[in-house]
Amino acid sequence: MARRSALSIRIVEGRNLPAKDITGSSDPYCIVKIDDEAIIRTATVWKTLSPFWGEEYEVQLQPGFHSISIYVMDEDALSRDDIIGKVCITRDMLAEHPKGYSGWMSLSEVDPDEEVQGEIHLRVEVLGSQGSRRLRCSVLEARDLARKDRNGASDPFVRLRYNGKTQESTVVKKSCYPRWNETFEFELAEPAGEKLCVEVWDWDLVGRNDFLGKVVFSIQGLEAAGQEEGWFRLWPDKSKPTEDQRRGSLGSLQLQVKLRDETVLPSHCYQPLVQLLCQEVKSGRQDGQVHLVTLLDETTTAECRQEVAINLVKLFLGQGLVKEFLDLLFELELAKPCEPNTLFRSNSLASKSMESFLKVTGMPYLHFVLGPTIARVFEEKKYVELDPGKVEIKDVGCSGLHRVQTEGEVIEQGRQHLQSYLGELLDAIVRSAPACPPLIRAAFRQLFQRVGERFPQHQHAKFVAVTSFLCLRFFSPAVMTPKLFQLRDAHADARTSRTLLLLAKAIQLVGNMEPAAGRAKETWLSPLVPALQQGTARMRDFITRLVGTEEDEGEQEGEGRPLGPPPAVVKEGMLLVHKTRGKGPLLAAAAGKKLHFCLTGESLSFGKSPSAERIGAIALGDILAAEKVEEKSFGSSHVMQVVYTAAGGQQETAYLQCKCVSELNQWLSALRKACGNNPRVLRSYHPGVFRGDKWSCCHQRDRTGLGCDRTRHGVTLQDWSDPLDPAGEAQRLFQHLQGLRGTLREKYWELLEPEDAQNGPRGEDAALPEGLSRLLAVLGELESCHRRARPPEPPAPALLQLQT
Repeated sequence: MARRSALSIRIVEGRNLPAKDITGSSDPYCIVKIDDEAIIRTATVWKTLSPFWGEEYEVQLQPGFHSISIYVMDEDALSRDDIIGKVCITRDMLAEHPKGYSGWMSLSEVDPDEEVQGEIHLRVEVLGSQGSRRLRCSVLEARDLARKDRNGASDPFVRLRYNGKTQESTVVKKSCYPRWNETFEFELAEPAGEKLCVEVWDWDLVGRNDFLGKVVFSIQGLEAAGQEEGWFRLWPDKSKPTEDQRRGSLGSLQLQVKLRDETVLPSHCYQPLVQLLCQEVKSGRQDGQVHLVTLLDETTTAECRQEVAINLVKLFLGQGLVKEFLDLLFELELAKPCEPNTLFRSNSLASKSMESFLKVTGMPYLHFVLGPTIARVFEEKKYVELDPGKVEIKDVGCSGLHRVQTEGEVIEQGRQHLQSYLGELLDAIVRSAPACPPLIRAAFRQLFQRVGERFPQHQHAKFVAVTSFLCLRFFSPAVMTPKLFQLRDAHADARTSRTLLLLAKAIQLVGNMEPAAGRAKETWLSPLVPALQQGTARMRDFITRLVGTEEDEGEQEGEGRPLGPPPAVVKEGMLLVHKTRGKGPLLAAAAGKKLHFCLTGESLSFGKSPSAERIGAIALGDILAAEKVEEKSFGSSHVMQVVYTAAGGQQETAYLQCKCVSELNQWLSALRKACGNNPRVLRSYHPGVFRGDKWSCCHQRDRTGLGCDRTRHGVTLQDWSDPLDPAGEAQRLFQHLQGLRGTLREKYWELLEPEDAQNGPRGEDAALPEGLSRLLAVLGELESCHRRARPPEPPAPALLQLQT
């Protein structure tokens, strides 16, 4: 059994942001912090006060998650980036919205006294007998304190307040992981109603000290327990009056955030549910009966359908039945009243499942087809515009000496550029049939055949059915927003975005197989119609080749069996190796150099370039931790450390610098997931480096001693290429179905044929079809398993921490 927490975050857009640049605009991006750690950096959107990001992330969390903070920043090439404002969402706020929060949130000003982080280790006890009792507080250590000084650290000390008296600890210089091991005593107030306040401050020689956070305790329960020890989260000073006048004047963010807490049982507990779903798929559609999948489609709300579709697709991928599942969805969808020209245009379970299937299995194919053309558009930055109402002569300059181009010349030039991009892209698509994954080709073949049988008088419809997914739901969205499909690291600027939009529109028109329809809506597309007509003919030939031949041996061998392992390369890229003490293979061979690193399912290897011979490798079983490094250690906040066991058995650390925080988090996530099942992973680590005779983070002199901060193996970014998680997918489907138990029964009677519905009772005791009856029984048994597995409530702490 495993307790898991995951956070889904979609940063949609911002509006009414303040101008930070002299141009009267800003270059905004977002930093997402989970508790104290920066996990996500969105792309920068240039020169706008109303940026659109549309970026979506899912983060696997450590136990004990408290809050998520989203900072909106203004990127500045010449100085430090400006903070525009932030939004903070606590775990309690998300608990009030179990289906997720969606809406606009106003940015608030960032108060330095509220920017606290980290934890403090305390032991509090009551000593003495009645009449002469004392309160003793041992301040042991702290970890991950906020950095307040220019050197990337702080000079922390602790101030304790109780019953009108104040005591202070010594100052630990240049450390965010201080160790005090000091004890303070106060006379215990009678009755014990006073609060103990423990504050952490950054000492400054000049100016006022900086607040680092505090913990406030009620010690009434401590008298019976006698002693309490633990790590306590530091909180901002909420007692200070806050000025909220600027809230709203800093703009707002549109967000979609959902917290998912789940208990995943051992995989064998889900076998009855998985087997039932598989049997329903194998049995197919039967006339006169309401299929279980139809019930699921009809009872799932629009906001949940995408998530349910992804879970089903991944579940059936793991069972080797995804083709059969999609074919059943196609058959059920086509059995409904429908028109050939509107097939699969709604957001039904069939449409969402096929869309999810393409993303889960086809992202490498998408990159293979679109990558070169997208890269060319970004590099050339050509001005492309066909709409006379949007042509700006100033954007293209002069075509010759002292002569500005006319509107017609600009449009003709844009047509040529766009037609060139479209031709290159269609060439890539037409040539890609052999490279298309066999599983995707098989799914499209089934769709092609089903639609042809349903509409024998409209043979055109089966081609449109395939392109409605391949072009309209896969290629075109990726062309329009390549950042969201990992085709680019950053969003396009305004000129490139317009080119991509026109190219995506052209792909849509080709996919519609009717260029004249697009011309009727937007007459300014007329210059492109000959190219679109030619593209439509080529697309038709491509679809014929894609679905018209039997699959090669690879697919035939894979039928009825689970999907094979993901591509060998999990993550690769150039990283700078920092020089430190140590004699491991990485440090000896590559200190101070930039090397190409490649993470596979077996090892982390490295060489001088992607094509060069590998210099060395670390087996995944030898990697003990992958964590961030303090900025002060190497003067960069983009450095990670890989702690591993060297050939001689000694523990070594490689310090690798990434180019940005996004790449850093991607590498950390990939390494953590690859080594997640390693039984030797560390529980603590040093976020600094060992220089001279001590660690730079906590000043310990024992090089092999326990780390001063906890590792974060559980914090990972989820990705389409992640390995399948059968138990996790089954648990999420169980949670969804559990919430539909009553609705499934009602919908069954509603969908039943009218004459059949009139022949029998509809109450709780009414007979249900075998599939639905078994499903309700399986859900009941799983609910019982969860009740038995639920851990007992922990005892209430003797030391009550107050958030004041």
